[in-house]
Order: sequence, then structure tokens, then C-alpha cells
Amino acid sequence: MEQQQNITSYNPILDTDSYKPSHYLQLPPGAHSLFGYIESRGGIYDQTLFFGLQYILARYLSTRVTYPMIEEAKELLAAHGEPFNEAGWRHIADQHCGSLPLEIRAVPEGSLIPNHNALVTVRSTDPEAAWLEAYMETMLLRVWYPITVATQSWSIRQVIRRYLEETSDNPEGQLPFKLHDFGARGVSSEESAGIGGMAHLVNFMGTDTLSAIRYARAYYDEPMAGYSIPASEHSTITAWGKEGEVDAYRNMLRQFGGPGKIFACVADSYDIFNALENLFGSVLKEQIVASKGIVVVRPDSGNPVEMAIATAKMLKAKFGVVQNSKGFDVLNNTRIIYGDGINERSIRGILMELKGYGFAADNIAFGMGGALLQQVNRDTQKMAMKTSAILMPDGWRDVYKAPVTDPGKTSKKGLLSTYHNRETGEIKTWRMGEAGGDWNDLMRVVWRDGNLVVRDSLALIRERAAQAR
Repeated sequence: MEQQQNITSYNPILDTDSYKPSHYLQLPPGAHSLFGYIESRGGIYDQTLFFGLQYILARYLSTRVTYPMIEEAKELLAAHGEPFNEAGWRHIADQHCGSLPLEIRAVPEGSLIPNHNALVTVRSTDPEAAWLEAYMETMLLRVWYPITVATQSWSIRQVIRRYLEETSDNPEGQLPFKLHDFGARGVSSEESAGIGGMAHLVNFMGTDTLSAIRYARAYYDEPMAGYSIPASEHSTITAWGKEGEVDAYRNMLRQFGGPGKIFACVADSYDIFNALENLFGSVLKEQIVASKGIVVVRPDSGNPVEMAIATAKMLKAKFGVVQNSKGFDVLNNTRIIYGDGINERSIRGILMELKGYGFAADNIAFGMGGALLQQVNRDTQKMAMKTSAILMPDGWRDVYKAPVTDPGKTSKKGLLSTYHNRETGEIKTWRMGEAGGDWNDLMRVVWRDGNLVVRDSLALIRERAAQAR
């Protein structure tokens, strides 16, 4: 018997928290609009690289509300124990053809913004749906994920950049491929791989996450956002058996070697020291040199710092080096990629030790998996969305929280935007109309009443991020 599939289609009415549907009954009578903002309230990094809102707007907020969606929500919420604003949602379906009456402003994606400043603002534009701004918090605040991945990736880029500038003759040419995304298998879903992998590609161009390539094409108009090379895994080496390990490496050379070509080979399936000394460094040395390509050796176990240094030393002893103009050694015929236990701390440690032993940062690239795409959460950068103003018949009123038990959660008041000072370069969130003449408004309308107003390419976003320091 053919197994029946249960397919759940997307319903924006139900893409919220269970308590949100009751909130339309909790607002002051006569409320015409709500205004809110998204910010980082602190976190590991003192700045955030803004990215990913365009995906959420195009993929989710663009979904029009239909009568079947309303019926589904009505039935589900009744059974769930929550009230349902059927009249409000039918008003949106009837008067707005299902488009959500919201205005969203944001700083440009790829901007580096100091924490405690508004990144996004949201305003409901229909007095009959004033509640909608806070209702959509659940969906919109998921922007924390691409923001946090992009921010961590950007921070690591600065670490790598520093060591390339100190030790390499070609830092700008090397940098885009120094941190490779290995994270697709370590995330919770294919969508997480696409979103997180795409966020990493704001800063780098190396990836093994194919979902990120597809998402960048669909939502950021980038034909090819990242690149990879042929590479072995343990199964393709161990399939030859321990006695056939050298044959597995020889096959890699035959399949993927050649002038100007590059491929990666995992080397620790059995004994990495034997592989480096006797197999790559002796039996296959002549063939590697004659190929006029690059073999990238991948250690995949042990202490990352110790193994990276040991691998570099052994490859230097076997294949030799050339010294660049800054006096640092660059390996002949070979490079290293390290992808086990890699995070910002271990990357810094490896590069520091390589420099200490006289090796240029050219010699190594890094593969980062779960630590890049999965070991982050909303509290990494303390991302929050809060309502800051309500429009009543007598005008806008401030809305804010100020808990005595946690002053760090005090929220902003009023109608807000984020500005850039032309003279000092400072970035700061002000009430609208209160910034002086030296301040330019960074925010622009990116969404209005069902329409995506701004659609930036990944290429443009990369340019902004590359200029950030």
C-alpha cells in the first residue's frame, strides 16, 4: 500500500506564538497603529552584521492570507484554547487581498551596526489591524539567525584578515576562500542550511552547503555565490582497505590532479604521520610534484593547533617551501585544510602558531560546521523585538518596558530610526525628527503593504560588508 503523505502548507496566521492571537483583545480601545523595532541588546560581539530580512519578507511575509487559511486557524485555535480574530483576518483578506498591511524599514543588509541600535522597524498601516505589528514578531524576529551567523563569520574574517596581512603577499586574493562552510549536516533542517549558509557567504566564497547556493540564487539574485573543490571523505579512502590507502590517494591524483588543479584529501583514516611521511611524502611525492597542481591535506582528528603545526612541518620537510616578500614560508605543491573542532578560538590559535613557526597564512584554510551554522541562538546577540509606540486618537504615545529586575531589558521609546553621523562616523538610534543636521537616516522602507520595495543583490550586500571594519 502506498504511504499517504501529510503535507502542511504555510499559513502566516499560524506562524506566531500561541498567546499572540489573544492580544487584539488586550490593546487599549481606539488603538490605530503599533510601532516596533528589532535590535541586538548586547551579546558576544559588540556589533552585528545585518542580513537575512529580505529572505523572510520574500519567502514568508509575501504569502497572502486566504479564506482557507482563516478557516484552518479558526478551527485550530479553538481546539487549542485560544481566541481568534476572525473579523480582523477577514478584513485583511477582503480589503487588502490578503496582503499584510505593514510598513517595514531597515538598515541596508550588509551594514555593520553597533549593538543597542534599531536594525528594523515595523508599523501597522491599517487602523483595523493595529495589532498586526506585534502579531508578526515571531516570524520577523527569526532574522536573528542569519544576522548571528553573518556576524560570527564576519568576526572570523577579521581574524584571518589580520594574519594574512601580516604574513601573505596576497591577502585580499586569499581571504574569500579561507573559511569554508561544512555545516549542512550539522543543522536542524535544509532551510537552516540554506539560510545560515547564505549568511556565511556574505563574507566568504567557500562552501559545501548546496542549499546556500540555491537560496542565494532565489532570494538574493546571485548566480553562483560560492565554490568548492573535489575532496575525499573517510569512506572513499577506507573503501580501499588499510593496505590500499596509498592506492586511494593515487586514485585521487589520477582523477583530480593536473596543472593548475586543486583537490583535498583526508589523511587521518589510519595514521596521518605515516600518510604524510611515507605515502604523500615518499611514494606519491614525484607524482604530486609532476602534476603541477595542489594537494590539500586534511587532518581530521587530534588537537587542532598541534596537528595543524605538525602537518605544516612535515609537508615542509617533504616538499619544501618558498619564502615570500614578508619572510614567511609558503608550501610547495601542498596546502592544509582543517575542519575538525574549528571555531573562532581555534582558528586564532592555529594562525598564531603558524606565524610563530614562520609559516604564511596562505598555507591553511578552515572548514567550520556546527560551530558556524548551529552553535548560535537568539541570545548569542540578545536579539529582541519590542513595541515602542502606539497611535491613539490623540496621537502617538510612547510604549516601553523598564523591569527593575533586569535594566538590560529596558526598551526604547517612540518612533525610531537609525542614523549615521557624517562627521564622526557614529551610528545611533534616535527618535524620528530629533537627529541633528549632521545625521543621515540609514533606514529605508523595504516593505509596504504586501510589496517588497527593496531587493538587494548578494553582490551589493557583500560590498557593504567588505567595507565594514
